[in-house]
Amino acid sequence: MSISIISLIWLTLWINMAQLQQGGPDEKEKTTALKDLLSRIDLDELMKKDEPPLEFPDTLEGFEYAFNEKGQLRHIATGEPFVFNAREDLHRWNQKRYEALGEVDATESEPKNFIFMSEDAMTNPDKLMILIHGSGVVRAGQWARRLIINEDLDSGTQIPYIKRAMDEGYGVIVLNPNENYIEVEKTKSQMHLYSDGSDEPAEKRERKDKTFKEAKKRRDFYEKYRNPQKEKEMVPLYIRDNGSPEEHLIYVWDHFITHSAAENTFFVAHSYGGLAFVELMIQREADVKNKVTAVALTDSVHNVWHQEAGKTIREWMRENCCNWVSSSEPLDTSVESMLPDCPRVSAGTERHELTSWKSLPSIFKFFTEASEAKNSSLKAALTRRSHRIKHEEI
Repeated sequence: MSISIISLIWLTLWINMAQLQQGGPDEKEKTTALKDLLSRIDLDELMKKDEPPLEFPDTLEGFEYAFNEKGQLRHIATGEPFVFNAREDLHRWNQKRYEALGEVDATESEPKNFIFMSEDAMTNPDKLMILIHGSGVVRAGQWARRLIINEDLDSGTQIPYIKRAMDEGYGVIVLNPNENYIEVEKTKSQMHLYSDGSDEPAEKRERKDKTFKEAKKRRDFYEKYRNPQKEKEMVPLYIRDNGSPEEHLIYVWDHFITHSAAENTFFVAHSYGGLAFVELMIQREADVKNKVTAVALTDSVHNVWHQEAGKTIREWMRENCCNWVSSSEPLDTSVESMLPDCPRVSAGTERHELTSWKSLPSIFKFFTEASEAKNSSLKAALTRRSHRIKHEEI
């Protein structure tokens, strides 16, 4: 039964009521009976009688939608964004269809990202450590490929951090912020799925394009002499909600870190990872302040002015962050900073890629002290509260 028919029923009933109310006592009795009838009419049930079955596909293809190279959901045939009102005058059905689409997970063919977690990452009630590498060709668990190839695994990977963290009772999550897209051959049949991303913020679109171009330039260099065949035209197919390091961190934060049981969460972020963390703070400031105990940056490239981090964020960073930077000074020597955010100290090396490895012992000490300070302040606050309650009782 359509909405228009239901409206007509109500209109007829109310006209009849108006006519009855103008009559005598008998008519008033009929009015009372009619009101009783109206009170028992269930509009929802009337709407359901002619409503299509609430059965929906369990894949994006079934809904005739797909994500384009910008990570935007578009109709396969028209290239248009998602339309909520697929059927006019059927709001309940449209809502259920919308909810069903939201339940669809990544398909086998859709590009995906991954992270590594220790077994207790989500359940450890005490401590959780998050490791974020920098930009470039490095992937989850790596600090620098140059170090891995030319020196050793200890300096070039996050393995020493992971081992020590687990030995000291931390849960661990290793992020993979550079796995943002795959390259696919651009075919005529795919043309309608690709857009210029004009509905994305210009800054975000430019950052994605820059990431793709830089990565493609590096790959082209390595493939120049290995692949003599003519190159096919390729386009980036961005991973949904992971199209940049910043998006990746926010996604992991929303879906994993916020649901972890740890009382104390710690970040180690190298180079561009520091910029991604500042962006997380901008987007989730209250949640980060509530969840994170301390942040160790290693030669971070963040800039609180360019990223427009607010005063409250800068103040929190001054109290809870420390940036180990490349410097000729001995480890942990204070280094002057031009930015009003976290303190800077020497990592004990002038090589950018070595800063995470060289500062490892200092970072764990920093986390221990931050945790103890937090616990002490909590105990002090509880003590003051207890004394205040006792005083009030007296």
